[in-house]
Amino acid sequence: MDATQNGVKEHNKSKKRGKNGKFDGHLSGEALAATDLQVGDVKAKARKIRSEHYEKELARLQVELVKLQEWIKAKRLKVVVLFEGRDAAGKGGVIKRITQSLNPRLCRVVALGTPTEREKSSWYFQRYVPHLPAAGEMVLFDRSWYNRAGVERVMGFCSDAEYQEFLRSCPEFERMLVRSGITLIKYWFSVSDEEQERRFQKRMVDPTRSWKLSPMDVESRARWVEYSRAKDAMFAYTDIKQAPWFVVKADNKKLARLNCIAHLLRQIEYGDLTPTPPELPPRPKAGDYVRPPLDDQTFIPDYY
Repeated sequence: MDATQNGVKEHNKSKKRGKNGKFDGHLSGEALAATDLQVGDVKAKARKIRSEHYEKELARLQVELVKLQEWIKAKRLKVVVLFEGRDAAGKGGVIKRITQSLNPRLCRVVALGTPTEREKSSWYFQRYVPHLPAAGEMVLFDRSWYNRAGVERVMGFCSDAEYQEFLRSCPEFERMLVRSGITLIKYWFSVSDEEQERRFQKRMVDPTRSWKLSPMDVESRARWVEYSRAKDAMFAYTDIKQAPWFVVKADNKKLARLNCIAHLLRQIEYGDLTPTPPELPPRPKAGDYVRPPLDDQTFIPDYY
């Protein structure tokens, strides 16, 4: 039995952990409606939310995100949020809603591409370290160093020795980040194979989303079980007390967005430090200013 199998065995024996939050980000009862859904042989409750209530709750949560941003800035906190999961699980949609109303100088997204030859020869975590936050910043990783435990492992982009070393060193790396004062929050977006297939099919016919369906995504579609095993092993080693994994049920995109944002707000105790908008005095008169002729400027045509 190798180290990975041992880790999975120990993980299966462990008790589930929970964490009390700080923000009461629950949805109102009238916003939700439940219907029965048959998924394979398992009968589950598919919760839905009406569009008007979704927009209302999202707007409320985004106001809270602004408060959180101001708190992080004022208290000089350092926050890292990792978004992981299968292809088409909805990570990008959540990140978009989080950052929509925030200051990009204080909250930035890191989505790294394929590593260069130099990066491949460097210490594995080295390419991620420069993107970690300074005081007063929050960084959202759209996929992260867990690429090694997922796509690199399943697709054979790393050796078995490199993979085993990642499983050993990743928990220590994350404990080091936490000891340095970084708040590390990790989300795994869980989507069923039926829903992932539906989203893949939609991307094939939607020209605005076709870029999201890469050859790698197509290959991952055929390796569902391999990705499941890789995820189980990853959780076994890296679901640590200092930085636990939080699983987001992502078959319903709207509920996944609201639940994830509400949970994120509960991870940091914050107050309302939103600055009071300054009063706008009357605008001064133009005086002797004369605007140049409009013919001297090049305007774009009125296409609409």
